[in-house]
Amino acid sequence: MASANFLPSEDQFLCSVCLDVFTDPVTTPCGHNFCKKCINDYWNTNNQNMCPLCQKVFFSRPELLVNTFIREMVSQFRQSTKRKARSSRKQVAKPGEVPCDVCTGTKLKALKSCLVCLVSYCETHLEPHLTASRLKRHQLMDPVENLEDRMCLKHDKPLELFCRTDQTCVCMLCTVLDHKMHNVVPLKQECEGKKVELQKTEAETQEMIQKRRLKIQEVQHNVKLSEEDADREKAEGVQVFTGLKESVERKLNELITTIEEKQRSTKKQAEDAIREMEQEISDLMKRSTEVEKLSLSEDHLHLLQSVQSLNIHHPPPTKDWSQVSVPPASHEGTVRRAVSQLEETLSNMMKTLVEVKMKTLVEVKIKKLVEVKIKKLVEVKMKKLVPETEMKRVQKFAVDVTLDPETAHHDLILSDDGKQVKRAQVEQPRLPYNPQRFSHGPCVLGTQKFSSEKLYYEVQVKQKTEWILGVTRESANRKGQITLSPENGYWTIRVRNGNEYKALDDPSVVLSLKSGSQKVGSVCGL
Repeated sequence: MASANFLPSEDQFLCSVCLDVFTDPVTTPCGHNFCKKCINDYWNTNNQNMCPLCQKVFFSRPELLVNTFIREMVSQFRQSTKRKARSSRKQVAKPGEVPCDVCTGTKLKALKSCLVCLVSYCETHLEPHLTASRLKRHQLMDPVENLEDRMCLKHDKPLELFCRTDQTCVCMLCTVLDHKMHNVVPLKQECEGKKVELQKTEAETQEMIQKRRLKIQEVQHNVKLSEEDADREKAEGVQVFTGLKESVERKLNELITTIEEKQRSTKKQAEDAIREMEQEISDLMKRSTEVEKLSLSEDHLHLLQSVQSLNIHHPPPTKDWSQVSVPPASHEGTVRRAVSQLEETLSNMMKTLVEVKMKTLVEVKIKKLVEVKIKKLVEVKMKKLVPETEMKRVQKFAVDVTLDPETAHHDLILSDDGKQVKRAQVEQPRLPYNPQRFSHGPCVLGTQKFSSEKLYYEVQVKQKTEWILGVTRESANRKGQITLSPENGYWTIRVRNGNEYKALDDPSVVLSLKSGSQKVGSVCGL
């Protein structure tokens, strides 16, 4: 049988929220223990009833009752801790510590010294001074060694007074005999005055130290600025031209990769079509051989019977290839987009370089003029590279999208025609389980599935401050926590606070728009 005095370690009585010993311990349905106030504050702060340890979510806040068994164990643990603390106070005097003058054998550490008895006492031997009425009047102080030094060598009385005239400590008899008519005050009063003087001296000393530390920081800061300016000037040229070279090479590689991927896709499509047509040719040639052989037969009966089985008026099913074509891969706009991105990169680098250089100019107007010219130059280049016909080109691939209620999260409300969706302001009842439905994130998919490489659709987002829009793979996960990223099968854009645009990736990419959007178009494969 286990000992009745056995108590677990302190770690087993610590709340994982406040990291302190339990106060009013309660147990959640998942079996974890917390302080009652801590778990309620945690749920109030996070607006979600979730266990901080195992992350289990409770759809309604559980009713939490104090676990009386754990509370009793905590109480026993606290009492045991206090007993250990009291026993630990009876420590053996170490070198440099004041020992008890009464202890025989092993000397314990003294807690107090008596200025009347001129003896230092440990906790046990100090007890009479704390309980006996006659000894309670004795003056106790923190333990000190050599209590004899606190006695007047002439009168063998405690040094309790200070003579300001002679600047020395005296006893009561000294004030009557040797220091009569002198300015004598109690030691405590004189100490208070000296402490004020010491505090003033300490403050003045600290002020001098602080001034010198600030001066050191100032000098070090100036040296650092000088070094940074020198390094920046030395590295600026290499950095600019290296960046230009890397940007051009990177964009060229991306352009070549894009074109080659489109060419591989077109080639594969053509090879698949050729393979299928060759199979049909093989089947047709086999039928042609049979027809030719039968037409040369002199056996009339065999010919007529074979013609019926051959069914010459209904040839085997074949694909109508007249409407099938494999057009050459269209690389329209690929070079233009690559040049546009490169132009933007170079313009940003030019702008950064100009901003650094312009700091040294006296006239701020010159800086503004250069920035305006750079901005206009970029705008002119962009207008030439991205003509208005680009929008007309992508609109040729427009598709109609209807929202699928079978995939909608239970907090979303869809219109009857499936063309609008909004998030409910109050908690909605749980919908029946559906493997296609999003269980955690407030998302919904369209009913249509698109296998085409090129498609375009538009969504009205007027007066909407938060939304997420994009496309996803049909096989992408829809249950539990979902991280929206291309790696997980989601290509999306998110907007928060009406003007914070991000393309969701790992990491996310910040997008910049001049004004809020009224209508958003989603493009795929263009």
